[in-house]
Amino acid sequence: MLHNPFRAALFCGVSVLLTVPAMAETAPPADAAATDASVEAPIVVTAQHRSEDTLKVPVSVAVLKGDTLSDFHGSGADTLLSLSGKVPDLYVESSTGRIFPRFYIRGLGNIDFYLGASQPVSVIQDDVIEEHVVLKSNPVFDVASAEVLRGPQGSLFGRNTTAGIVKFDTNQPTANWQGQGSVTWGTFNSINADAGIGGPLAEDDKLSFRLSGLYQHRDNWISNTYAGPSDDGTVGGHNVMGGFDERDLRLQILAKPNDQFSLRLSGHVREYAGNASIFYRGSIKVGTNAVPAGFDQRQVAYDEAQNNPQAYHTRGFSVKADYDFGFARLTSISAYEAAHGYSRGDTDGGAAANFGGVSPSYCSVGCGESQGRLRSLNQWSEEVRLASPDKGRFKWQIGGIYFDTRDATEFDQRAYFLTSNALGTTPNPNNWVLLHDVNTSWAVFGQVSYAITDRLTVTAGGRVTNDTKSTTLEKTANTVANVSTFTGARFVRLADTEPSWDGSLLYRVSNEVSLYARVARGFRGPTIQGRSAVFNSPFTTANSEKNTSYEAGIKSAFWGNRAHFNVTGFYYKVKDIQLNGNDSNGNGVLFNADKAVGYGAEAEFDAHPTRNLRFNIGFSLLHTEIDDTNVYAQVGAAGGVASETVLNPTVKVGNNIYAQINGNPLPNAPHYNLNIGARYDIPTGPGKAFVSGDFNMQGYTSFVPYKTVEYTANGNYELGLRVGYDIGRVEIAAFARNLTDQRNLVGAIDTSNYRAGIYNDPRTFGLSLSGSFR
Repeated sequence: MLHNPFRAALFCGVSVLLTVPAMAETAPPADAAATDASVEAPIVVTAQHRSEDTLKVPVSVAVLKGDTLSDFHGSGADTLLSLSGKVPDLYVESSTGRIFPRFYIRGLGNIDFYLGASQPVSVIQDDVIEEHVVLKSNPVFDVASAEVLRGPQGSLFGRNTTAGIVKFDTNQPTANWQGQGSVTWGTFNSINADAGIGGPLAEDDKLSFRLSGLYQHRDNWISNTYAGPSDDGTVGGHNVMGGFDERDLRLQILAKPNDQFSLRLSGHVREYAGNASIFYRGSIKVGTNAVPAGFDQRQVAYDEAQNNPQAYHTRGFSVKADYDFGFARLTSISAYEAAHGYSRGDTDGGAAANFGGVSPSYCSVGCGESQGRLRSLNQWSEEVRLASPDKGRFKWQIGGIYFDTRDATEFDQRAYFLTSNALGTTPNPNNWVLLHDVNTSWAVFGQVSYAITDRLTVTAGGRVTNDTKSTTLEKTANTVANVSTFTGARFVRLADTEPSWDGSLLYRVSNEVSLYARVARGFRGPTIQGRSAVFNSPFTTANSEKNTSYEAGIKSAFWGNRAHFNVTGFYYKVKDIQLNGNDSNGNGVLFNADKAVGYGAEAEFDAHPTRNLRFNIGFSLLHTEIDDTNVYAQVGAAGGVASETVLNPTVKVGNNIYAQINGNPLPNAPHYNLNIGARYDIPTGPGKAFVSGDFNMQGYTSFVPYKTVEYTANGNYELGLRVGYDIGRVEIAAFARNLTDQRNLVGAIDTSNYRAGIYNDPRTFGLSLSGSFR
């Protein structure tokens, strides 16, 4: 039975469904000065590998334009993490800094921090799948638009899209000279420069280019106050963490020798150095999830891990070829991606001596550091598809894809880094493992769409995918005497072949209003968790999860495309859902639950009612629930005593405590999300002054699979503001991000008795200058 908030939401949704068609036909422009000359272009999306008016696409898709995206990360914030909550039912977080964003759509995601983890949300940049978690972190810049496709996308986009897709399309080469750029400076000496320029390389317009770049910098602003002994030589200091340098470059070259053929070559590089996520040990107090009064985000006391260094380097290139035969268009996308780097962190979030430890054995109450090192990653992919022209009653496309990724991943545990044992642990240079992961996949797919009448269109698609993964333990975590004590399997291979499909009906009530219904099935391939070997524990695995989703909604555009309203209701059931928990070593453990269900609604409204006002509102309601009476997750505990208030039934095995998680919400699945944005212009002089802002609030969210009082958030919010002056294509502004300096708990480390919290960025102020030409 639906909870009361959902009954209210559905009632409101039905009311809106009944009133919007009338609004589309009868509502006059809100401003008498707004005439037909202010009619705007329709919103175009590529959710079905075609450029289409969103009113003709039977998929729940949210669109963010490039200038909007720039506002969110203009202070130097992560270009991906800053997307969290900016559209309904999209949540993004990380416990591994800027190199491992984890995406959730409609509550489906993965809290696993393992470098080999899979996610049910696929990230695609310029038609290239970024599968590995490090590749997903590649920043987005010089972006034309971002699309969030909600629900399984298994027909056209493949496995590991059980939750949906986040798709980025950058600005492409053009036959005429075009460019845009913005630079900002703010708090902590934060710098953000995002620019792109392109134009012809030949007089006949058959060859063009686009050169794009991103530079981000922030000074260190977090001090390490620890001044005691350290077994790995860590030395604290003033402002030694929190900073970063991000350097990215992309070059695209487009050749169009004739009207039938085009060839786009694209290459990119990334150089990043910064810090891993900052964990604040003891910042979460027993019996409450409130941020403690007097909490100082600008200082920690770390006795290990050399102040959490982190650095990654990625590069890649792709070739996209299109040939138009007239009756169909053939497209080939070949891509290669590579990466290497490392991330080291004090995983207990603070010096153990400050939390009851007594030298020389204070690590008995918790010392922790670890490092994940991606020695090498190589990803190859090839997709070929043949598609009918975009016009006509009957449309079709068929294709196939091959995907191959291989990596060498090293995990180093605490004793590996130690140079002395004054604090109770003997150094062990052999306390590390090396894993070799291989993932190959192939698929064939097709989709057909037929307009039964001028108003009613039916679409169906299907795909068959094989996904094969293997992990080899090439080096075990040995004793000081270099003796292996690992007793588990050193090679694990999983494979599965699964169908995925979707079917939909779309009915055009009028040129302004569409109704649609969709059912879809997607799957996430089997997964191996190999990091366990660093503690000489066997690998853990999870079988494929399958999501069957049902949704129906309305899409509308009225007032000459100056206003849009979309609302969708959905229900899904995930069989064999892959979940992740932590054991007492802070080690990720994979397991399948029998199933999980989710239902809810999402609504979006944006309007440009007058020439001087533009605003948007998005809202989502979500209920998720794990359904398996036999599944348990280990809770944070020390000495057999839980470190938090656990609200589920528990069982104790030795000093470990396990909670029954049946009926619990999925981790990082906010019960509601509200996002609001607005801009108001004031014409004056040669240009116009303006004020713009954005606001985001999320409802109850649990960060772990078991229910607690502490590891949750409810009512987290942030406010952004910009005030400036716009002179045609040049704009200068002052901005603030997290204007109210809200302290939000956004994650937690739930192992042992650490109760370490992860928090959002503090308030930042700054100035920006941006411009464009064409």
